[in-house]
Amino acid sequence: MNQDSLNRLFSFLEEDPEDAFTLYSIAYEYAKGDQHLSAIQFFLKLRKIHPQYMGLYYHLGKSYEKVQKTADAERIYREGINMARQQRDRHALSELQSALNDLEEDD
Repeated sequence: MNQDSLNRLFSFLEEDPEDAFTLYSIAYEYAKGDQHLSAIQFFLKLRKIHPQYMGLYYHLGKSYEKVQKTADAERIYREGINMARQQRDRHALSELQSALNDLEEDD
């Protein structure tokens, strides 16, 4: 996790607290730094404001997996799969389905 990057992102967030890319970027920075509880917090905020933001579902699910919340990860992957189908986003659908399959195999 790069603290300078996070500081910049938080200054952007002050300017526009609902900016989808900024929220995603903050969550992703936390996830890269293995601070998954903080990442989850920002991914959930993004999901509440911009549920159509496809990138959040895969990474939110992975963060849930990292904190041993597999039921939440499964729920998020399934939600993302449904959103990907609605948006006809085959790439996201494939990634989410693969993550869900991996999760189910591990159980």
